Amino acid sequence: MSAESAAKSGVQWSIEADGHRAVLVEVGGTLRSYSVDGVEILDGFGADEISPGSAGQILAPWPNRIRDGQYEFEGQSYQLALTEPARRTAIHGLVNWSRWRLAEQTAASVTLEYELPAQVGYPWSLLLRSRWTVSADGLRCDQEVVNTSEANAPWGYSVHPYLRLPGVTVDDTVLHVPAASRIQADARLLPIGATKIAGTEFDFSEPRRIGDLVLDTTFGDIDFDADGITTLTLAGPGAERPIVVWADEKFRYWQVFTADTLHGERFRRSIAVEPMTCPPDAFRTGRDLTVLAPGSTWATSWGVRY
Repeated sequence: MSAESAAKSGVQWSIEADGHRAVLVEVGGTLRSYSVDGVEILDGFGADEISPGSAGQILAPWPNRIRDGQYEFEGQSYQLALTEPARRTAIHGLVNWSRWRLAEQTAASVTLEYELPAQVGYPWSLLLRSRWTVSADGLRCDQEVVNTSEANAPWGYSVHPYLRLPGVTVDDTVLHVPAASRIQADARLLPIGATKIAGTEFDFSEPRRIGDLVLDTTFGDIDFDADGITTLTLAGPGAERPIVVWADEKFRYWQVFTADTLHGERFRRSIAVEPMTCPPDAFRTGRDLTVLAPGSTWATSWGVRY
């Protein structure tokens, strides 16, 4: 294990076990790197870079976008800062550019914490704890949040890793998403409805090649196994080892983004796979929104296998 400082992403914490190595950073409590037997499968970024395209970030207390940054909760109206001005949305929550602190560390795991203060637009305080572990089973993240305020708080959670199979382009990646529907979005990438995907170009309920399809898509009605786990798979056209992203029953949606709006060398270079507990705009619609009671603890787990 190691910890070192860097100019832009802050302190670096590396964890290793059984050929698996991950690097977490202070800014955002972000997953910056993940490799297996020396093969990097996370499309991360350098220690002295700013996370591009939200790479590896934790998205909380809401994932995705809130229309006009406005919502009502328990009879009160709130206005968030518009962090995506071009689309007039509040995007990806409030914790991804803050400095997280070290709570615990071993050779194979690290736990990072962040205390989110009550603020304009979100007047609730939360304590977030992310425990990252590597082992022969892969990378695992156990996420907890405690509502430290005196009132109910709205809550949603996601993460934003970009993944890529060595030597396999996005077009040649064989994608499997265990879902039966997708959320339709307007020009601002905000939800306007949902539709079944059976037989359409968005149907990845059976593994198939992505080809030239552009995805920035929320998949819903997802399948879980007998243990309450949902899995999304990225495979190659040949005998390449697949990448499997798994998530527990708290996650009701998969967001898949083929990075077509990123610039330069990151354009369509990797695929963001985001398990989400709620869909876009959930603060406004209330759909699958979690309500944290004062003093309560909420917990979930997800991870990556290669």
